[in-house]
Amino acid sequence: MELATFGNGCFWCTEAVFQELEGVETVMPGYTGGQVENPTYKQVCSGTTGHAEVLQVSYNPDKISYEELLEVFWATHDPTTLNRQGNDVGTQYRSAVFYHNQEQKQLAEKYKQELEASGAYDDPIVTEIVPLEKFYPAENYHVNYYNTHGHEPYCSFVIRPKLDKFRKVFQQKLKAGNQK
Repeated sequence: MELATFGNGCFWCTEAVFQELEGVETVMPGYTGGQVENPTYKQVCSGTTGHAEVLQVSYNPDKISYEELLEVFWATHDPTTLNRQGNDVGTQYRSAVFYHNQEQKQLAEKYKQELEASGAYDDPIVTEIVPLEKFYPAENYHVNYYNTHGHEPYCSFVIRPKLDKFRKVFQQKLKAGNQK
């Protein structure tokens, strides 16, 4: 297994996406990129710790490549909005790739450059590509959030539409039980 760490907005939304990919073993929401040790959700949400809400994805590279994870990362959030995804505003929601090694750094930079050159976005891509220094797992009640809280309004109105769109676009990459 290998690890990938992405910041692409609210981790409740993005956890649900990455959990459905074939080859992804686990998805752990957490925090990184800040200056406070062992931050809490409340501290991170205050915007004063410097941390981003992130996902640490454990994946089998024989079943899904880092490049494929990057494709999902870029396609499932807006990499042109600085410190914001939808109604979630603050540095904790920034777009970032926290790489674990030089190969991940090079692949993320290459993908970003190609995406920028393609003209896919009217605005510049603001995604940070920085080394992962320390990952702090989120509190247990954040783990598997959509699957345990899907009935709540935020899940119904924010996460479910994002997940439905993801399933249509990435149907061939889904775990067998998630394909329609």
